[in-house]
Amino acid sequence: MSKIVDRTLDLLELFGQERRPLTLSDTARLLKIPVSSCHDVVQALQARGYLYELAPRAGYYPTSRLLRLGKEISEHDPVAARAEIVLRSMRDSLDETVLLAKVNGLQATYLIVFEPTQPLRFLAKVGDNVRTLHATSGGKALLGSLDDHGLTDYLRTARLTAMTARTITSKSELRADIERGRQRGWHENNQESLEGVTTLSASFRWNASVYIVTVAGPTPRMTERFDKAVGMLTHVCTMLEMRADAA
Repeated sequence: MSKIVDRTLDLLELFGQERRPLTLSDTARLLKIPVSSCHDVVQALQARGYLYELAPRAGYYPTSRLLRLGKEISEHDPVAARAEIVLRSMRDSLDETVLLAKVNGLQATYLIVFEPTQPLRFLAKVGDNVRTLHATSGGKALLGSLDDHGLTDYLRTARLTAMTARTITSKSELRADIERGRQRGWHENNQESLEGVTTLSASFRWNASVYIVTVAGPTPRMTERFDKAVGMLTHVCTMLEMRADAA
């Protein structure tokens, strides 16, 4: 990625983290880059109306232009338009976190996150990537979408680090687990990436791309509604793939 693009995104994300006006020296210190580099990015964003200066030496802060732009983009997202209603309904029915991720190579990025009303919940943000391939249901769904050659290539170099006592660290066991998921149409992470958390995932294809739907929550609650969650998950993915074929 271009260094200037990287720094621009880092600066915008920094305002989201700090939630306060930042001077050039603040941004340089927090981003660990030269003040001159911060100055170039800040001046460009200010000129385009994305930042304003509160007062001389009082710091900069984003305007609402970025919010308006993001809203306009989001409202016309073709994937969200297809998936949002059914995923929201799934969240409402299960009252657990429901996520949609887009696969790009060996990475899956969350596009939609619907959180439950429960105070104890699985947390993820739009733009986050699936944490790991071998210990999450989303990662297993990604691996399950690969052909046998692609899966073999991944396993050849993969490091299956133990994240909990339940993490699969044997490549032969992981391959067998992926194959079981392929056959039944969904993949499970039963406390393999986080103690006390269970996630279920299934994939569908649209425009030759792979998408993954995940439902996630505390293991006791997920155990109680396991069959319902599996049924809704597979039904939603089948529905979304059918809609994609009809488009």
